[in-house]
Amino acid sequence: MEPRLLGWPTDGPTLRLDYRRYAYAGKFVMSGTGKAVLAPDGWEHEEADRTETDPGDGESTDSMESSVLAAVAFDVDRTDSDALRLRYVTVRDDRRGEGLGPRLCTFVCERAAGREFERVRIAVNNPYSYEALYRAGFGFTGETTGIAEVVLERPAVEPAARNPEQYRAGLDAVADREDLTDGEVAFAREKRERGPPGTTATR
Repeated sequence: MEPRLLGWPTDGPTLRLDYRRYAYAGKFVMSGTGKAVLAPDGWEHEEADRTETDPGDGESTDSMESSVLAAVAFDVDRTDSDALRLRYVTVRDDRRGEGLGPRLCTFVCERAAGREFERVRIAVNNPYSYEALYRAGFGFTGETTGIAEVVLERPAVEPAARNPEQYRAGLDAVADREDLTDGEVAFAREKRERGPPGTTATR
């Protein structure tokens, strides 16, 4: 299983995922972002029908990209042409918690460095995503968005510095959301006590 790049935003790649198994599935059908995936050896990409964003309850997942394990959609940051922004990260529901998301995000950062991007950014709104992106080498910038997300960033060529106070400040900002589940609150409390995680390699 190797990460693979389907194309950059200008290439217009699309990816058809089953919304019952992947978060943000409809966003991956859009052609305005680049895409990268983790998929089994031998997997081949079939271009999605860009006019259809909802596979429908009656459609078999065999006709979709059901063997994809994780996917990332990304584009150039609208306010900083030296930064690549990860827009959506999804992991198939039966493979969550295995480190696939951090591995794929690390891969995209490496490819971004090869294209001379200086930074990679993402905004997250829950403790699980926050922890996963820290494992991919991101760090809290101190910024939040207008929709109660925290902004994480890393240099494209290497992981961000590990700063326990900064990590906990960002985790606190995420944990302040009123819509968290009890499980998310407990997870944030546990990770706050432990401090920042190590980083994940692509292989």
